[in-house]
Amino acid sequence: MGGTAGPGLALTAAEAIAMIEAAGGPADLFGHDGLRCYRRLARLTHPDARPGDARAAAAFATLAALWRRHAAEAAPAALVARGDLANLYLARDGLRKIARDPADNDLMDRECRALGLLGRQAGRPQRAYFPRLVQAQRITDPATGARRRCNVIGPLEGFVSLADVRAAFPAGVDPRDAAWMWRRLLVAIGAAHRAGLVHGAVLPEHVMIHPAEHGVVLVDWCYSGQPGAPLPAIVSRYLAWYPPEIPAREPAGPDTDIWLASACMTELAAGLMPARLAAFAKGCMLASPRRRPADAWQLLAELDELLGRLYGPRRFRPFAMPARGAREGEP
Repeated sequence: MGGTAGPGLALTAAEAIAMIEAAGGPADLFGHDGLRCYRRLARLTHPDARPGDARAAAAFATLAALWRRHAAEAAPAALVARGDLANLYLARDGLRKIARDPADNDLMDRECRALGLLGRQAGRPQRAYFPRLVQAQRITDPATGARRRCNVIGPLEGFVSLADVRAAFPAGVDPRDAAWMWRRLLVAIGAAHRAGLVHGAVLPEHVMIHPAEHGVVLVDWCYSGQPGAPLPAIVSRYLAWYPPEIPAREPAGPDTDIWLASACMTELAAGLMPARLAAFAKGCMLASPRRRPADAWQLLAELDELLGRLYGPRRFRPFAMPARGAREGEP
């Protein structure tokens, strides 16, 4: 709370009225714990608590107007995407991911915990493969009082999703370009598995790449969990992408992420993969979980060996997305 009386100090109704009257804007009243400050001031100045007190009634009306301003100023500036569970807004402090339904707060909490764990346990080189959690908040709707989780994620400038890449290359991506994306995706899930996490939703919208820098970031950790437990939820429109045990609510494991990553790469190349590379992907998507690879690091080594036999020594291949006009078929 702004002014001289913090939330933990005694405050009289007269002092609350004076603080509201002196406030030049929301920042003078609502500090870090804005909702608590608002409720405390409202309780002291509400007409039911101060019947017949015109000064208190005026202060309460001013307080309500300042709270509306505070909520508007705290809201994200621009909607940039609608995810599976949340809307993403571009704001000054990063990408603000806000659950559309309070019932999904628990899944947003999973993402918060997962990103915190990865930030602590992943090695410095591997941290680049995960979003950076700036802070976690709860947003209160002033009209309904509903509280929704807001995870503030560091910006991902220059990144596009594999879904964007696939749409930009309807005939398929050259397997030599898909190879670096696959390799880096295996590093991301390998680091997650080492930290004791299964991502659970390695899907085209959740794999972000930086075309020029060959970067990969695995986003949306709302579906993550520990190996050996069922996933908390699945993305229904991708039901056919999951291994058969997942819709059956059977345990997920590292092999789950490997299956989904292989499905992403098979779809990305759209039939352009050489037979041996296609067979490699197929071997990662066997019906029995026990027969699938479960060690992403070992699989990466095997992939590198295969790529060496197919294409020779590894070298940097520039990759760029087509210009928007070209993607839309304009001359």
